[in-house]
Amino acid sequence: MQQQPQTAEFGITEARRVLGEVFAPWVMDLNLSIERFDATPPADAADWQPGAVLRLPFSERLCRNGGTVSGQALMAFADTAMVIANLAANRGYRPMTTVDQTTHFMRAVAGSDVLADARVVRLGRTMSFGRVTLSSAADNKPVAMVSSAFAML
Repeated sequence: MQQQPQTAEFGITEARRVLGEVFAPWVMDLNLSIERFDATPPADAADWQPGAVLRLPFSERLCRNGGTVSGQALMAFADTAMVIANLAANRGYRPMTTVDQTTHFMRAVAGSDVLADARVVRLGRTMSFGRVTLSSAADNKPVAMVSSAFAML
C-alpha cells in the first residue's frame, strides 16, 4: 500500500481498510477489530493523545498451556495496535517499522477478549513513540503495559 496524503478526513473506516490490507496474513488471522479511532482532539482535552482502541477476540488457538493467552499473541497485538495509533497521529497511512517494543506483563488473561488502548505520545518527522495498555475485556483490569518506538519510512 502506498503512503496516503495526510488528511483530516482519515477516520475509522479508512483505518479498518488499512488493517485489512497492510498486515501479514497471520496477523489477519488474529481477527482484530478497531473499536475506536482518535485522530481529532476534542476541544476540551489538553492532555489528549491520538490513538486507537482495538479488540483481540479470545481464541484457544492463542493460548499456551494452562489456557492463558500467550505473551507472543499479546505482543503482536500491541505492535499492531500501535501501527493503527500511528495512522491516527499521521492522519493517514505512512510506511513504518518497529524499532523497539518493551512489554511489562502484569497478569495472565484467560477466557476473555483483550483490549488495546494505543496512544502516540510523541510523533516526530522520522520517529514515533507510543504506549499501549492491554486490558481484559471481562473486567477492564490491566494485563500488560507496552512502550514502543517506530521509524517512519
